[in-house]
Parts: sequence; structure tokens; C-alpha cells
Amino acid sequence: MIPGLPEQTSLQDAIARARNHAPFLALAMEVQPELTDLLAADNLAAALEYVEAAGSGATNVRQKLRREKRALALTLAIGDLAGQLSLTDVITRLSDFADRALDEALADIYAIRYPDAQNEGFAIIGLGKHGSRELNYSSDIDPIFLYDPDKIPVRGKEEPSDAARRIGQQLVEALNARDADGYVFRVDMRLRPSPEVSPVALPVEAAIGYYESSALAWEQAAYIRSRAAAGDQRLGHYFLETINPFIWRRSLDYGAIRNIGAVSVQIRDHYAAGQTFGPGYDLKRGRGGIREAEFYAQMHQLIFGGRDPALRVPATRDALAVLAKAGRINDEKAQVLSESYELYRIIEHRLQMVNDQQTHSLPDDAAALDRVARLHGLAEGRQLLDLLAPRVEAVGEIYDELIEPEESACLPTDEEKLAAVLAEKKIIEVDAFMQAIRRWRSGKVTALRSAAAHESFEAILPDLVDVIATAPNSANALARLDSLIEQLPTAINFFRILEARPALLAMLGEILSHAPVLADALAQRAELFDGLIDATALDLPPCVVELAEQFARMEPGDDYQILLDRVRERVGEKRFALGVQLIEGRHDALEISAGYARVAEAAIQVLADATIAEFEKAHGKIPGGALAILALGRLGGEALTHASDLDLVFLFTGDHGAESDGERSLGGTQYFNRLTARIVTALSVPTAAGPLYEVDTRLRPSGTQGPLAVSLESFYKYQRGSAWTWEHMALTRARPVYGDDIIRTELKEEICDILQTRREPEELRKAVRKMRLDIVAHKPPKGPLDTKMMEGGLVDWEFIVHFLQLKTGEALSPQLGKAVRALVAAGHLGEDMVVAHELMSRLLVALRLMSPDCDFPPPTSRALIAKAAGQANWEALLDGYDKARQCVIEAWNRHLRPDPDEILGDIR
Repeated sequence: MIPGLPEQTSLQDAIARARNHAPFLALAMEVQPELTDLLAADNLAAALEYVEAAGSGATNVRQKLRREKRALALTLAIGDLAGQLSLTDVITRLSDFADRALDEALADIYAIRYPDAQNEGFAIIGLGKHGSRELNYSSDIDPIFLYDPDKIPVRGKEEPSDAARRIGQQLVEALNARDADGYVFRVDMRLRPSPEVSPVALPVEAAIGYYESSALAWEQAAYIRSRAAAGDQRLGHYFLETINPFIWRRSLDYGAIRNIGAVSVQIRDHYAAGQTFGPGYDLKRGRGGIREAEFYAQMHQLIFGGRDPALRVPATRDALAVLAKAGRINDEKAQVLSESYELYRIIEHRLQMVNDQQTHSLPDDAAALDRVARLHGLAEGRQLLDLLAPRVEAVGEIYDELIEPEESACLPTDEEKLAAVLAEKKIIEVDAFMQAIRRWRSGKVTALRSAAAHESFEAILPDLVDVIATAPNSANALARLDSLIEQLPTAINFFRILEARPALLAMLGEILSHAPVLADALAQRAELFDGLIDATALDLPPCVVELAEQFARMEPGDDYQILLDRVRERVGEKRFALGVQLIEGRHDALEISAGYARVAEAAIQVLADATIAEFEKAHGKIPGGALAILALGRLGGEALTHASDLDLVFLFTGDHGAESDGERSLGGTQYFNRLTARIVTALSVPTAAGPLYEVDTRLRPSGTQGPLAVSLESFYKYQRGSAWTWEHMALTRARPVYGDDIIRTELKEEICDILQTRREPEELRKAVRKMRLDIVAHKPPKGPLDTKMMEGGLVDWEFIVHFLQLKTGEALSPQLGKAVRALVAAGHLGEDMVVAHELMSRLLVALRLMSPDCDFPPPTSRALIAKAAGQANWEALLDGYDKARQCVIEAWNRHLRPDPDEILGDIR
């Protein structure tokens, strides 16, 4: 007997351990008292018979299967814990039940959807542990759904592909969904070809074509453990027989060692936290664990199984036995691997019995580890670790012997050259770089799965290595490139563009090194790089009118929803290009900031026009009514950053008591508030093309307590009679960005008149100070370079300017640069306030791209940020930043410092 396997005891003893240490089993016993009584009577045979009848009172097939699975799970667990059921008994019964559940659920779907049809035309191939009849206690199943278009039943005008898709989706839901009776099996469909784009069920001939021409090495290994598990058996066997030459190749496939070995190394790297043996050890993926025992057998089967059909057995322990018998592996090693594998799987079951979770890791927590050990019949967790430790070490050493010498012998011919290039360039991340390259080549990365993608990647790889290796921050560049490749749906065009345009490679290195925001955007939409092919992409954006014309272009047949996508794509390209312009130092950061604002304003105009037209189709128009949009904050001041949201106020004209003239008429106020909500959605909700902007409407009259849109008259009345001082401060940067010329002119004149209202200077000063103190209390600086919130930063600077604008009624331009120059010309401020504003504004634009956390950026990015801020180097930037803040603090003390009496009042 293998040391550590459960010794045979009574079922009562097993029940006691289950009650004390496995909450899932304890609950299962509570809800199944009849079955628990049979087990408590030590009658395992009767309990197993009960399982077969557990669903007899069910009202439908789904309920029947869930009740049977629940009874089976409890019975197998208690029999296993008592040592009265072997690992083979447990995994075989679970696998056979999975087959029956699939067959019965499929038959039920046929009976409901196609009551007169025969159960043919739809096959279920079992892969993984289900395929090898080795399902663990809390396994999911990994099926492949296939159909024959000539035999699958259809109804009405339904296409065979639609029928197959519906059957597949309903089958997954029938087993996977949880209800009061639990679930049957978790279903994982990710082993089918190209799961991110392929339908849930595949035509059998298309599937055969894929495996004969495009399948990857890991898919070859997966089909070692495959069988026709359920459904149309003739169809399933036809498929497997046809692709048999793909699985079992007559030539000695030593390449399989490299491919599976690379996957092993990748797994060890990816699950590094669970590699070291001890609490938290990953029993499945850790070094010397379950997967390495499985891979050891599969490697040798792939190498020798093409010539020796006797080696083509799916179960791991059976495979190790036949390989040893055939002299393909050492007898002693086969025994160590087989016995260790059996012990691992039993302990894995213990882990899963505790809470019915698909876990494979030993608990980190000592109490939880003790619980698993005691469930197995040991005294404490330390004994469990002692039981496993020699096995883990032995399996790890055996597997290391297999992959290490072969791996170095089978490396692609250029890997040593690439490593040498990296070493020559004195890159300290050589190992990390080589691991990433192996992972990209492993066939497991979605973007690089196709032959065309792999070819385009290999073509550009030497240049890519050179660019990343010599990037200003190679570690950051590598990490972001890795993330980018992982997230790309396909990499073909991306790498081909880089190959065709070498200049873009250097630009990519800069982006990956310095701009995490742009790198993330590129990972989401690799086609953003396409726009940089045109040299004009690095020019500043044109005027708002021209941008709006570009954004509004539609193809014949395009509708409103397509326009939403088009605008997001075009705006995304412009914003990405502006970010690149900053990184490349093509333009002044202040000009780039103004470019961001023009792009946003054009997007507002296009989407507002389109949304209004769409809205009018259903609701008509309000006689004499029109919408206007007022921008405030940075958009009002025409100075956005890459991260800016849009502060908008929505206003309307016309009789708010009138009704619209459409089929579904609305009152005036309701009409414009619903329309406003639609426009906000058009500007902010992500579509298939991604997000656009965050929209903030809290600066409207009465804030979140007020309606989204108000009439012009109500807006003027509120601003003249009810607005707080801070609302008038915000109004100093108000600028109409949508509406006809008459409304825009009226708004500008009325706002100017409101802002020129005479104010008592001391009351104004106190109100401005209070507002700033409230901000300090509720929104402290994020970091040392929070150029907005730091004392003497841009918020303090803006408060000084707004205070003087409201106090004097002068310099009422929403553009802060113009406003401060007017205040300097009038003698209210010194020229140093202009310098301070420009330095901190440039710095803000740069940091939003290159150090969004407002902390000190990596040393390699500091020169670039200094240049973007208009400074010679990093030291000059810090010195200029300190001087700018000191200048603002001094101006604050001159204009807004409290009187001594006020300070005493605050203290009291």
C-alpha cells in the first residue's frame, strides 16, 4: 500500500471527520438525512444504490441531475474518507456520471426543442480529466461541442449553426447554473479552437480542418486525453478517428518536449507564489506537483505514441505503466510518479471537499491546514506537509531531469543570439526578457496563436528586442510590452506595421518606457498605432469645425449606434496622437492641452447633433426650444489633459410648459432633461469601441439636487440670486460649446454681467478662503508632484485669479492664460504668476501621462518630463516648481491671508 493513502475505517468515522472539518459535507448531510442514515449504518452499497434513485422525485431533468450529483458527491466523499473507495473508484464514478449528465441534459433539450427528432447530429468530446475518466472531486469539465449540419435538427427557418449554438448554450446552462439543488458540473469551453471568437459549437468538418492545419502543440497534447463522451457517438468517433494523425505522429516529435517544457516553465513562472513547498503550495501547478507528473507522461506519449499504439492511453497512471512496460521510461521513476500522483489526487480531493471549491493549493493558514489534515485522518497540518514533502521533491527532480537538458538542446536557434545581444547591451533583465520571449513563442498567447501572427512576430522580434533593450527604461518597457501582447486579440497587423515602419519601433519604445497611460490604451486598441503611420498624425489637431467634420463622417448604411463607435475610435486616435506628440517633444505642452480641448469640443458637437436628431424621431421638437451646452473647468478654459473629464451644464430655451410635436410627446422640461441624459450617455458610456469621456454635471444649478437641464431664464435667476461664491468662481471659466450663435452670444453677455456684479471684498475673501480650506480637508494631495493640490499649486493659483476676477470685474476670460495676463497688465499680479502658471500647467499635462500617481517618476523619465515642462533638466524643474509654488503662496498671502481677528475666530 502506498504510504499516506487512507486506511480503511468505518463510514461513521469518516462522517465524524466530515462533520468536524468539511462544512460542505456537513451541509450535504443535513439536507440528505436518508442518505446520511444509510452511510451511518456503514452500508456503502445501499448508499450507492440510493444515489441512482436520488432524482426519482424530481419534476424535471435539471432537478434530477442536481439531486443525483449532490447524493453522489456525499457518498463518494464518505467512502473515500473511510478508505472504502479507491481513487480509481471515485474518479471513474464522477466521470461516468458526467457522461450520463451530458447525455440526459442533451436528450432533454432535444425533447423540448425538437420533439420529433432523433438524438443525432450533436457530439460532445471530453477533454482533460473528463476525457481520461479522472475527474476530481470538484472538477469542471472541458468539452468540445461538434455538430453535423446535415443531421442536426432544426425548426422553421433556423440555420444548423443557430440550432447548434442554442443547443450548446442550453447544455452549458443546464449543467453550470446553480439553484436550490446546487449545480451539476462547472463547464469550461475554453479548450475549443480560438475560444475568444469561435461559436460554442463547431461544424465537424471545420473542426477537422482546424486541427489538421492550424492547431498548436498544446492542443495536440490536450487530445491525448480525449474521447467521445456523450451525444452522437458515431459523429464523435468519426471526428477523433479523422484527427488521429494530428494527435499521434509517426515521426519522433522531440519538438513536443520543447513546447510542453516551455509551458511548464511558464506555469512555474506564472504561479511563482505556489512553487515553494509548504503552506500555500500549489499541488497542481507547483514544482513537483500533479501537472508535472501528467506532463512527464504526455511528453513521452507524444514522442513515442505515433509508432506504438499501446502507449495511447489517456489516464496518467495507466500511461506511466505502459511507458515503463515498453521501456520508454525508467521503472523506478514511473513508480514514484504514479504513487505520488495518486497521493496528490487524494489530498486534492480533501482540499476540495472542505467547501466544494476547485482549489489545488494547501492553505496558508495553519488552522485551515490542520482542518485538511484532520479530514484526511492525520493529527495536524505538519504531518500532512511531512507526508507530501518527499514526494514533491522526488517528482520535481524527475521532471527537472527531463526538461532542463532537452530544453537547452531544443531552444530555437536564435535564442542564444538574442540572449547574447541583451547581455552585450548590459540589460540586467536578460532572464526576464528571455522568459517573456519563450512565453510569446509557446503558443498560449492569444494574439500569437495563428501562423500568420507568429510569422509577423518572428520577423520583427530582433528589432523589437533591440528597441526594448535600449529603451530608457527597459524593465518598464518589457513589462508593458508583455501586457500589451497578452491583451491584443490579434497581433498580425500590429507587428507588420512595426516591420514596415521602423521609425514607429523607436516611438513604441518611448511609449512603453515613459507613458503607462498610452501603453494601456495601445493594449486595448492596437489599431491606435495605425494612425501614426501618416506623418500628419503628429501635427496639432485642426480647428473644432474641421475636427467635427472628420468625426461626423459616416458610410452608407451607418446608423446612430455605429456613429457612437466611430466617434470613439476617431477621438481615441486623436488623443493617443496628442500623447505621443508630448512624449516625442513635437509641440509645447500648452498647445497639446489646447488640442485635447478642441478634440473634446468637436466630439460634443457631433454627438449632441446626432443624439438630438435620434431623439426627435420619437419625440419631435419643442416649438421655439433649443439646447445649449456650457463647458466649465478645464474644458471651459480650453486646457484639458489626457485624463480630464468634461464639466458640462445643459441649458435650454423655449416654453418649458409646451409639449413636443412627436408621436411620443413630452413636456418641455421633461423633454430637455431626457435629451440631456441621452447626450451624457452618448459622451460617456463605453461601447464596443471603448469609452470616450467621463462627464461631470455637478456644477449645474443646485448640483446633484437639481434637474440635469434648466432653462436659460432659470439659470440666470439662480446665478443672480441663489448661487454660492464658489459657483461664480466656476462660472469664470464658463464657455458655450454647443448651441446656435444667438444663444452663445446671449450666454456670454449674461455671464459677464453676472460676474461683474459688485461684491463686498472682505466677504468675498472669506468665502474663497473657506472654499479652499474645505478642499484641503476633503481632497489632500496624492503625492509630492500633485501640482494641482499641493500648497502653492494650481488650485491655489486659480483661486487667486478667480478672487481677483470677481473682486474687480476685470480679466473675465475663461482662458486662464489670458486672464492672468490681463490681471498683470492691470497691476493686480506680478509677471511671476504668469511664469508659475505656465510651468505648473505644462508639468500637469506631462504628469497625467507619465506619472499619473503624482509621485516622483522613474529616473529614466525625469528628463523627458522636465523637457515637457519647458525646463532644461530635472533639477531645473524641481527648482522652478519650488519657485512657482513659493510665488503662489506669496500672492495668496497678499490677497487672501486672513486678518488676525479672523484667525482668532477660527481658533475659538
